[in-house]
Amino acid sequence: MIKISIICFGVLKEWLGADASTLELPDCTTIAELLEQLSAQRGRQHVRGIAVSVNAEFATATQILRDGDEVGLLPPVSGGSSHSQAASNEADSYGSTALTLHPIDAAKIIARAKQGDDGAVVVFDGIVRNNTRGRQTLYLEYEAYEEMAKRQMDQLAQEARNQYGVRHVTIVHRLGRLEVGESSVLIVVASAHRVQAFEACRWLIDTLKKTVPIWKKEIFVDGAVWADGDPFPDGFAIK
Repeated sequence: MIKISIICFGVLKEWLGADASTLELPDCTTIAELLEQLSAQRGRQHVRGIAVSVNAEFATATQILRDGDEVGLLPPVSGGSSHSQAASNEADSYGSTALTLHPIDAAKIIARAKQGDDGAVVVFDGIVRNNTRGRQTLYLEYEAYEEMAKRQMDQLAQEARNQYGVRHVTIVHRLGRLEVGESSVLIVVASAHRVQAFEACRWLIDTLKKTVPIWKKEIFVDGAVWADGDPFPDGFAIK
């Protein structure tokens, strides 16, 4: 037998009734078999469209679990905790990524991204709006699987530099409680040419919203819900 720990995020925490739990399983249990067991106990509808991680890396249905593994159950993401790394607002030549509980200082981050050989700096600044689908928003709460989210953000920044040939990528995402008008995510791309900068910035925010494990809870005047995320890209979702 093996013992694994299961951590849940977003709406799945409410499904399992806990942020984390420990489970004993037979040797050589796969991810698919684990989900079948959880489905039988809790209801199959909750695992449709989710992704699963093992030790902060996306996993496949056929992956075999080992003793001591940490399994994350990840609902579609919608892009906190006190140990979130604060954004330093320091960016080297290639950029940086950060999760933060503190307000994002967009002007300072943008200014530090610029260098003399840049012909363009393109910025995406995601803002908390005061309504969603006709419901008045009081505030938002963001949470993340922090270790995995930071790793995924680093990979996205590197891939954007390689794929689009841009010089600099900075990605900063807020966690915790955000008020209306505050920045939830800031992406800054600096490049010699504007076309590459625009394309990289668009690709970064679209991909981040689908793959980086960050979830949003919307608190309205008449209730609260976890925001529906976009479906995971092909190859990410288990079921």
